[in-house]
Amino acid sequence: MQKKMLDFASSRGLALPQEATEQLALYADLVWQKKDFLNLTSVGEKEEIFTRHLCDGLSAAAFLALEAKQDCFSVADMGAGAGYIGLSVAAALPKAQVTLVESLQKRCSFMNWVILKLGLKNASVLCARLGQKDVGTFDFVTERAMGQINDILPLIAPCVKEGGLFLPYQSDPAEAQKSLLEKLGFSAKTPVSYTLPEEKKERFLAIFKKEWTL
Repeated sequence: MQKKMLDFASSRGLALPQEATEQLALYADLVWQKKDFLNLTSVGEKEEIFTRHLCDGLSAAAFLALEAKQDCFSVADMGAGAGYIGLSVAAALPKAQVTLVESLQKRCSFMNWVILKLGLKNASVLCARLGQKDVGTFDFVTERAMGQINDILPLIAPCVKEGGLFLPYQSDPAEAQKSLLEKLGFSAKTPVSYTLPEEKKERFLAIFKKEWTL
């Protein structure tokens, strides 16, 4: 199961250290253990946690490893759910400071439990709903499955630092309204495409940059 994950990471130019590999394997075990009780995933086999969820997170980690201009940088995973994106990034990139933002208390409790079990020192959980609480600003913000891009952008915009990037996951490269991007001070960049193990359909990591203001 781990081999497919490692091969995928390598194909994206991301070398996973042994500690990260062990942490992600334990994470998959914990998800599998609690998946039905907490409704964490619909997968029928544990291998799918690696090939669907963790590889999705590692696609962002690979991008961030190349894009980050400084050694230490901040990442927020909005609507983190069970933490697939943010915790994968935290394990793969120890110098990234990752905040998992989630509104459901039971999922926040699960992620805090996982962080303790994995011994992650660079991840924290914030139980909050976007638009109702100031969650801070970050160099990079990821998001998966929160809704349509034009509905999400106004909620995410205040959380991205000037010069920072918003990275939503998309099954198709849906375009944001140009007028909305201009209003919020963002520009759209060419999305990153990738294919998960055992899938043929392309997926996309969209890229929106928050421009500097004068």
